[in-house]
Amino acid sequence: MRYRELRAIVEYLRGERFLKRIQRVDDNTLLAELDGEEIFFDLNRSKNLIYKRDDFLQTKRYSAPFDRVLAKRCTKSRARIELLENDRVIEIHCIQEGSYKREETTLRLEFTGRGANAIIIDGKGRVVEALHHDPHRDLRPGRPFTPLPPLKELDRSPLEVENIEEFLYQTYERERERRLSVLKGSKLLQLKKQRRKLEELLEGLEREEELLEEAGEEEKRAQLILANLPSIKPYQRVVRVKDFDGDEVEIELPREAKTPAHAVDLLFARAKRLRQKARNIHIQRENLEEKLQFIDRKERVVREATRPEEIELLFPRKEGRERRGDRNYERYTIDGYPIYVGKNRKGNVELLKRAKANDIWLHLKDLPSAHVIVSTNKQSIPRHILEQAAKLCVDFSVDQRGRYLVDYTQRRYVKMRDGAHVNYTNYKTLNIERR
Repeated sequence: MRYRELRAIVEYLRGERFLKRIQRVDDNTLLAELDGEEIFFDLNRSKNLIYKRDDFLQTKRYSAPFDRVLAKRCTKSRARIELLENDRVIEIHCIQEGSYKREETTLRLEFTGRGANAIIIDGKGRVVEALHHDPHRDLRPGRPFTPLPPLKELDRSPLEVENIEEFLYQTYERERERRLSVLKGSKLLQLKKQRRKLEELLEGLEREEELLEEAGEEEKRAQLILANLPSIKPYQRVVRVKDFDGDEVEIELPREAKTPAHAVDLLFARAKRLRQKARNIHIQRENLEEKLQFIDRKERVVREATRPEEIELLFPRKEGRERRGDRNYERYTIDGYPIYVGKNRKGNVELLKRAKANDIWLHLKDLPSAHVIVSTNKQSIPRHILEQAAKLCVDFSVDQRGRYLVDYTQRRYVKMRDGAHVNYTNYKTLNIERR
């Protein structure tokens, strides 16, 4: 950000304020609540911003040392905000006072382009923690803080803005549009690749009709050999018999057959395996088609998204060696609560089996639906989490716009009947609109 923008914003935030909370809400973004007013400080190294917004959806929780120190030393404090005269740096001076203790902390926000950082400094001028630890700068905890060399040139011209609050909202709107455009392009391309892979798997499946026809032929050969077994010599590898229509046919016995009777058993076994394979391919085809439908709906949600968080929610980072592409369900996180959505019937069954008794289960009322599980860890679930989980249930279950009822209850009250078909009791209902 330019110096004149920072100066205008700090002037807007001047005076002593009550800092109710400050926390990291994205990898490089801090949210501060000052006298009930939410301000976002984006310290992304490619573009530093300060903005306001009314549509924030928290999807991430951070608990690194920086985040724990930030919460401990800066929340519920009296705060004074100032801009340094010689650099694009804002300092938030926090004072926490108790019955026996007074603690002073400075949160230094450096809006210096690629060197952007947030540094927590104690009352004695020592580093407590930093958002980024640069190898070219000593920011280790306990070390005396050394400021950056002052900039030689700063744009000190006045910012021609009539309403700074409106300027902060407009800053967010511009950034929102930019991030949305980038995210939609990259994520739709990612989904296109996933779609292509599923379509290749679907096209590579054998045809059930062909397998069943082959099974019928093997079974017919077995029956003909069985019917003529007394007249077939034990050493014969090829036999000539009349079929059930009176026509003469030649049948070659399987190489591994030791006797004609053994050949009958082998042919019947082959027919059985082919029929089983046909049934399994039918199930595989249904699973793949349902996954493709899930991709369709995911693409639609991405295209219709109005906030970057709505897209980021659907593409969480992999955890360790986790391979999300192989699963029949997806795992999302909203404000620290894990939420699972079934991609197909197999995934719905898996979720029902893995869910704990206290977890929350959601499903569209009286309609086919993806099953959604909110992992509770035996905690009560906030209303906004339930509503977001219900929205996911609607988004991945229907294509038409309108209002839908979503039932939810604890998993303990859901009884599995046949596969993903269930009976449930003790439920409540949410009314969700798909716009």
